[in-house]
Amino acid sequence: MSFLEIDDLRPERVQRVIDRAIALKSGSVAVPRLLAGQGVALLFEKPSARTRTSTEMAVFSLGGHPIYLRGEEVGLDTRETVEDVTRVLAGYCALIAARTFAHSTLERMVSISNVPVVNLLSDMAHPCQVLADLITMKQHFGDLEGRRIAYIGDGNNVAASLALGCAYTGVEIVVASPDGYQLQEEVVDRVRNIGGNLGLTTEPYEAVRDADVLYTDVWTSMGQEEETAVRRVAFAGFGIDDDLLGAAPDHAIVLHCLPAHRGEEISASVLEGPRSKVWEQAANRMDAFRSLAIELFDDEFRNGKVPSNG
Repeated sequence: MSFLEIDDLRPERVQRVIDRAIALKSGSVAVPRLLAGQGVALLFEKPSARTRTSTEMAVFSLGGHPIYLRGEEVGLDTRETVEDVTRVLAGYCALIAARTFAHSTLERMVSISNVPVVNLLSDMAHPCQVLADLITMKQHFGDLEGRRIAYIGDGNNVAASLALGCAYTGVEIVVASPDGYQLQEEVVDRVRNIGGNLGLTTEPYEAVRDADVLYTDVWTSMGQEEETAVRRVAFAGFGIDDDLLGAAPDHAIVLHCLPAHRGEEISASVLEGPRSKVWEQAANRMDAFRSLAIELFDDEFRNGKVPSNG
């Protein structure tokens, strides 16, 4: 099976990925050599320090060989079609993980691939990041059910996946965004249809009241650079600074998926402060990916088989 968004897994499997990741990180369970002798294709149309490093180390720790491919090396739909590249990579590798501009690219990969495809980021979703977010919360609080996240900022791909992840784990989420930058209605409907407790507001101070977690992301994502000046104006007042953090409960922690623009969506004092769990959150990306890889090959493990590259 493939993993393009949080709700591609059943809720109980998401919980299992979270709990396994924590166990792997603590050393309470051994890391299986799941990918021994196997390759994993890591295709990056967009660069990322955390995603590349965490996935390469996760594959290595599972005994596999990560193969990093830049977008310009492959030339999706310029040098070769998405489908042709996918067929070739699936012939060499046990898994394909891709960080793409368009979510439709991943869907085309899944339609033709005979090995799992994992979304490392698209314009619509960032599910591996959200697994790391939920792992960080559970590590800190010991539970997820009944917790409350205040997401402050753009209703983007991270916010969409986070809302779905919250719905699957019993976490309430309030998304505070300026007018015109809120979660898409399709995402809101999807979250609420699976029973998610999702609130929407344009008031950051209202959102952080009773919050256990304050979460933010950059105001301008890759591919939106021409909107930077307009977005800085639109998002004024939507940064997590000492004043906004002070309006939250004393036990609240701060998360950010990085990279951070100090002085915009988050202040340096908050990012580097004692309530920031951002660096633990970044480190959990590796544990999230290797736990997910184990889950995707769960049937093969259960039947005593080694995953095949088809």
